[in-house]
Amino acid sequence: MSIRILIADDHAVVRSGLRALLGTDPDLEFVGEAEDGAETLRQVEALRPDLVLLDLTMPHDNGIEIAKQLKEKHPKLTVLFLTMHEDEALLHEALRVGGAGYVIKRAEEAEILQAIHAVSNGDIYVHPSMTRALLHQTITSEHRRGAPVEKLTPRELDVLHLLARGNTNRQTAEVLGLSVRTVENHRANLMGKLGVASRVELVSYAEEHKLLE
Repeated sequence: MSIRILIADDHAVVRSGLRALLGTDPDLEFVGEAEDGAETLRQVEALRPDLVLLDLTMPHDNGIEIAKQLKEKHPKLTVLFLTMHEDEALLHEALRVGGAGYVIKRAEEAEILQAIHAVSNGDIYVHPSMTRALLHQTITSEHRRGAPVEKLTPRELDVLHLLARGNTNRQTAEVLGLSVRTVENHRANLMGKLGVASRVELVSYAEEHKLLE
């Protein structure tokens, strides 16, 4: 039985390339495509694919949130993230919401096919350049002795909340009406105050203090 796949990406040229790639594998069946989050949710409901190739960052949409909604409504659906972001925190979030894999868009075509088959068989697939991030997902006791939440400014809490939910610096800046540089400064201040060394540890801190609920 073929694997029925929906492609969700805002770039038409990417969707076209992926359609062509899927056509080279007789075990894969392209069933539809979407260019934004709302259309992705509608298409999954209508077409009931086995797997969604999901762009992590589409305009006005957070792929993490889309994946979360998809998995809540369709627990058996396989979500494979395809993204340009080699970001540890985004990888951590992608897996946390039920993503089965994380592939970088610069990957070779053979690797994308390999990832599709791997996750369809129930495995987790992470692009080789990102596997180190899986070793650093827990925050140390030393880091936990950083500044308590009460010591953070309201704006720092806003930035922490958005970054921890998978938003990029640019997306966070757009939501808060700030410049990217300002968000980067807030992020640096947060890491200094909390005693964390990466966005993965920033996410761990937010989870520990229930800031994602």
